[in-house]
Amino acid sequence: MQSSVLFSSKPAWVRAQYSTSPVDTNPMAATVPGPGPGPKWAQKTITLPPHRRGCHLVTSQILKEIRPDLSEFKCGLAHLFLQHTSASLTINENYDSDVRDDTETFLNKIVPEGRSAPWKHTLEGPDDMPAHIKSSMFGCALTVPITDGKLNMGTWQGIWLCEHRDAPTARKVVVTLNGI
Repeated sequence: MQSSVLFSSKPAWVRAQYSTSPVDTNPMAATVPGPGPGPKWAQKTITLPPHRRGCHLVTSQILKEIRPDLSEFKCGLAHLFLQHTSASLTINENYDSDVRDDTETFLNKIVPEGRSAPWKHTLEGPDDMPAHIKSSMFGCALTVPITDGKLNMGTWQGIWLCEHRDAPTARKVVVTLNGI
């Protein structure tokens, strides 16, 4: 048995097909029947300038780079991927910079650093292995909903670049937009 469920009255051609058959391994798969435009994709690699060690609000820098493409999407997802192993991306407080400072303090307290730290990987300096661990804790990727040409984050949410190395380094972020 197949059914059709309308996600939204606008546009009417976006529907999800699902089956209640017991042999169906994918109970819900999106389809885009015509007429009308199909899904769109856009991708851009952004180079963020070097930042000192710590957590930095980079929402406006990213939006500046993607705004022309972002405005073309009514509904979708923005995927941000940081191409580095000693920095990270996260979404957090965008107003009070004390939150960024406190987060850096927390990370430095829970991940030991220096010559007395227990790490084997020290070829790139005493801050490198702790940077890899911190990067893994927060991760290198984010997914944010797109609604009416804008990133649909909460009022107090912003995108942070967390630089975990002592030496400031330019960082590349691949932003992929998908939707309608």
